[in-house]
Amino acid sequence: MEAVASLRVPRSPGARPSLGGPSSTRPRSGWGPVFVKPASIRPPRSSLSVVSTDSSPLEMKKNNVGNLTDWDLSASTMSLSPLDGRYMQKVKELCPFFSEYGLIRHRVLVEVKWLLKLSEAPEVTEVPQFSLDAQSFLEKIIHDFDINDALEVKKIEKITNHDVKAVEYYLKQRCKSHPEIEKVLEFFHFACTSEDINNLAHALSLKEAMNKVIFPVMVDLCEAICVMAKEHAHIPMLSRTHGQPASPTTLGKEMANFAVRLSERGKAFSKIHVLGKFAGAVGNYNAHKVAYPDINWKSITAEFVQSLGIDFNAYVTQIEPHDYIAELFNNVTQFNNILIDFDRDIWSYISLGYFKQITKAGEIGSSTMPHKVNPIDFENSEGNLCLGNAVLSALSMKLPISRMQRDLTDSTVLRNLGVGLGYSLLAYKSALQGIKKLQVNESRLNEDLEQTWEVLAEPIQTVMRRYAVPQAYEKLKELTRGRAVSKTSIREFTESLDLPQEAKTMLLNLTPHSYTGEAERLATSVGDAVDLVNGSN
Repeated sequence: MEAVASLRVPRSPGARPSLGGPSSTRPRSGWGPVFVKPASIRPPRSSLSVVSTDSSPLEMKKNNVGNLTDWDLSASTMSLSPLDGRYMQKVKELCPFFSEYGLIRHRVLVEVKWLLKLSEAPEVTEVPQFSLDAQSFLEKIIHDFDINDALEVKKIEKITNHDVKAVEYYLKQRCKSHPEIEKVLEFFHFACTSEDINNLAHALSLKEAMNKVIFPVMVDLCEAICVMAKEHAHIPMLSRTHGQPASPTTLGKEMANFAVRLSERGKAFSKIHVLGKFAGAVGNYNAHKVAYPDINWKSITAEFVQSLGIDFNAYVTQIEPHDYIAELFNNVTQFNNILIDFDRDIWSYISLGYFKQITKAGEIGSSTMPHKVNPIDFENSEGNLCLGNAVLSALSMKLPISRMQRDLTDSTVLRNLGVGLGYSLLAYKSALQGIKKLQVNESRLNEDLEQTWEVLAEPIQTVMRRYAVPQAYEKLKELTRGRAVSKTSIREFTESLDLPQEAKTMLLNLTPHSYTGEAERLATSVGDAVDLVNGSN
């Protein structure tokens, strides 16, 4: 996948794969970490999706969702979570990965792939090498898996009251019709504990969701901010430190700061490795060694896990300890924190009048004040980032902790992987929507600069220091602090200084609009720090 900020990281042959996977299907620049090595698994023919109003009748029937308009007005209105209701249209891309359907689909994939792996092990004589027909039959179960198959599994679960066992029974039922596979049905789920299946299913869900949904939107967001930086690189703006007027900058430079910060988080993603275990009930291959004592089970299971595009973790209990999920979510949380900072700054600039917002016919800003055009997109983004971070932080703190060889607390928590990412995705899209509505109000920016000639106290006293004028700071403090400062008073003070004429002329030509240092150059060269095309290491 090509995604967030680090760009594709070149690797030498045989190097450990980083968190990378297949890229989004839509064209985009190559920016961003490779999150989990691309697996040699064909994508399912039909992933669960919330169909759009222009989806084909066949697709709507296949996903058992029906007409989106009806779904929107009924089911979504009764949803407990706003992600499944009000905001479903904006986060529906995550459904194939983090819904109950997505978890079942990935469990089916792992179970089938494990049976195929056993058939390739010559020591497991009871499972001969499958014919091409048998292999095709099994692969078709994965490839054709849809919402109706998931519902069949759920029906079985009503009897078993065990979700993973229901998948095993479902596969046995599906394969009874094939004479070759029917002979080895008991090798479905062979030597596995449920967590062997679950940890890989969750890893695949995370990998696919991050690569196909989250990272591409992160890239779009960072790219949009880079565009703002370059387009507005030359526009001077009054800075504010502690809320008070400070040395001028440019609007583009302030946007460049955020683009670079977000891209640095992206580089960190490329260092994260998705891990998986497949070592049985307590991580020691106990049952494996009893059944086939002469097989190198660590080697076989490592090959199996890596074939799914996941790094192998050999030192585990009943569960993979989830440290990589904590690391991943901590990094997403930090990305979100930077975006909250961006949202709040844009909100403040809108409040100051530095940005206008493009209005849309029919939209209402306030139910009682007709003039209002509120910064709702950035407020929505900030609010949902806070919710996303709350869930992601809770997951990252809880998941690495499990009593002794395993307790069940991680099981229910893992079902919320998509919640924190869902709120984050919603926030990213809101911020993007808000950025598209922004228009720079240069006259307002110029007005503020024209009223704050006191910001030139800094360069004047700095030049005075250079030429050893005594008490330079103190003299400017007396002139400016707590007093009204105008262009005239600043020029009169400068004229009175005992400075070389060249230095004095330079200061007299200086204005709050031109006193921006290297801000414009830094903004226009933001691409040197955030490479959206070639990648960096």
